[in-house]
Amino acid sequence: FAVSPEVVAHDLHPEYLSTKYALELEGVETVAVQHHHAHLASCLAEHRETGPAVGAIFDGTGYGTDGTVWGGELLVGDAKGFERRGRLHPVRMPGGERAIHQPWRMACSWLFDALGPEPPLPPLIAAHVSAEEWQKVGKLAASGLASPLTSSAGRLFDAVAALCGIRAEVNYEGQAAVEFEGIADATEGGEYPLPGDELLDARETVRAILADLGAGVPVSVVAARFHNGVGHATARACARIAEADGIDRVVLSGGVFQNRLLLERTTEALERTGLRVLVPRLLPPNDGGIAFGQAAVAAASA
Repeated sequence: FAVSPEVVAHDLHPEYLSTKYALELEGVETVAVQHHHAHLASCLAEHRETGPAVGAIFDGTGYGTDGTVWGGELLVGDAKGFERRGRLHPVRMPGGERAIHQPWRMACSWLFDALGPEPPLPPLIAAHVSAEEWQKVGKLAASGLASPLTSSAGRLFDAVAALCGIRAEVNYEGQAAVEFEGIADATEGGEYPLPGDELLDARETVRAILADLGAGVPVSVVAARFHNGVGHATARACARIAEADGIDRVVLSGGVFQNRLLLERTTEALERTGLRVLVPRLLPPNDGGIAFGQAAVAAASA
């Protein structure tokens, strides 16, 4: 484009190729932007809002300011800065990135956290995973070896999809969650508990899901109750933060909010409280909108 940049924005992750490229450039000012802050800033900038806003930013993975893997974040901020005010309860990602391609690993990790050591191999996963593999991954989660902590909502969706027998392995990131949304019974009004204010603790959610599956509740109903529970809990948490800070708007963004059912449930609950809900419309909610958010943050810091 024959551009001679003066300021170059890049992701906070030190190992991204784009980050390394940015830091190798000479004669420019570089601005590191946290991944989920970029999602928040992107949506605000698209709507020409200066903020501040509460942001529920749910996606697969993003490098956090504490060095862990974020992805289920409740933020307050604008393009100039942000504060992390809440998150999804963190669990281990056994095997690191392998857990992205094998959702059953995240199921094992969530069961380890929800039920304790040596969680049982669920029947709907046993058809695809051996007891030996399951035990090995359980030990990884217990030890933390090659298993970073993550608060990722995307990985929670993967875990529950695997527990329901949707997919033990995927061909692309998010496939299990996409298919899980697709089978949900949109007429089901029930929901699973997801307690917490600053920390949304899905361990109780997972235990309730296991109880329903054990009782023979159809997977379509389980999927709907899960979506309803996550949407309503997210809305309650955002509303509490907004009230405490005197904020009237909430941003819903990140790749997980490509899930129409989740987006509708969360939006409906937020609008009933009188809050304005902002979602990406001209730009994708997933990482397709990240660069715009990075640029907005860099411009605000100039």
